[in-house]
Amino acid sequence: MPDIFDQPVQRENTCSVKFDARKTVFGREDVIPLWVADMDFPAPEAVTRALEERARHPVYGYTLFPESLYQAVIEWFEHRHGWTIERDWLLMAPGVVPSLHAAALAFAGEGEGVIIQPPVYPPFFSSIRKTGRAVIENPLELAGGRYQMNLEHLEACAARDDARVLLLCSPHNPVGRVWSESELREVLAIARRHKLLVLSDEIHCDLTYPDKPAHHVLARLAGEEDALVTAVAPSKTFNMPGLGLSALVVRDEEHRRALKEVFETMHMNQCNPFSIAAFEAGYRHGESWLGQLMVYLQGNRDYVIDTIRQQLPAIKVTEPEGTYLLWLDCRALEIDDSELKKFFVHQAGIGMNPGITFGEPGSGFMRMNIGCPRSVLETALEQLRRALDK
Repeated sequence: MPDIFDQPVQRENTCSVKFDARKTVFGREDVIPLWVADMDFPAPEAVTRALEERARHPVYGYTLFPESLYQAVIEWFEHRHGWTIERDWLLMAPGVVPSLHAAALAFAGEGEGVIIQPPVYPPFFSSIRKTGRAVIENPLELAGGRYQMNLEHLEACAARDDARVLLLCSPHNPVGRVWSESELREVLAIARRHKLLVLSDEIHCDLTYPDKPAHHVLARLAGEEDALVTAVAPSKTFNMPGLGLSALVVRDEEHRRALKEVFETMHMNQCNPFSIAAFEAGYRHGESWLGQLMVYLQGNRDYVIDTIRQQLPAIKVTEPEGTYLLWLDCRALEIDDSELKKFFVHQAGIGMNPGITFGEPGSGFMRMNIGCPRSVLETALEQLRRALDK
């Protein structure tokens, strides 16, 4: 068990959303924060060293994206995922969430439809609604404790006259599915038949468990005729989402131009020198750290699942294949979503993301972040056990 992940890191009073927004979000400052999707672990030492080295130069002016940054992305995905990316396909972006908004604006008109698969990360909804596009829901189905796509319903959604874009979450947040090659090929076939553009959010692609199926990059399965944008970033992989930089991989030149124009209208093409330094350092030097991380997270996952199954029979848990997020089925408690949040906050003293925020199919669920020292999870589950006993 790597010691670096067992050691608590003091995050209070660092302007951390996860810790310092607890009073605002939960009404209490003392809840155990298992909500926002960042981890309570130090980033790889190579990332910190790169930031320190850049900080020693005392001028922090407007900055270019160096070619070495693009090459770091290309080499990482070739080595880790067997995906060959050409330099011209890469477009740097200020983050995956802004990229969702950009895709809605670039590839769907006002009032036209964008398909999502709830329960899903809340910005999938807001990126559509806030840009004046229409949400088309293709809910996932829970069968035998495992989520799957309803491909027949997805076909019906894609066949709508107003459908233009599919936002795919792969691996899926919050349910933790790593989609199989056969599922992804079906998605591509449906999109091809109905001329949908697919934006594949693969920000969690490196966070797959050693004992589970490997991640399949959608673009590796696609042909030149497929309309596809892939969003990637080292932010989840190396625990540095606050640095706010991502990359879009877009084979088609017209699609790249459309996205670039959206970013330029918002003047979002400037880059942060610290984001660049950390981004490149993670991809070049973070692989060993990532390997240790996934072993530790697998131990956390197994500990939480075993404890829930043995001691908390009123709660069911979906075993994730990827991400550091667990999806807790609390419907057997037979309380509404407002009361469910209150129970976790005021009875158990735990701050989690209510499932209802991921769409109506998330009603009765809670999302739990296990990216923290094991001791934190032990305390949280003991508090939850006591609350349920009452």
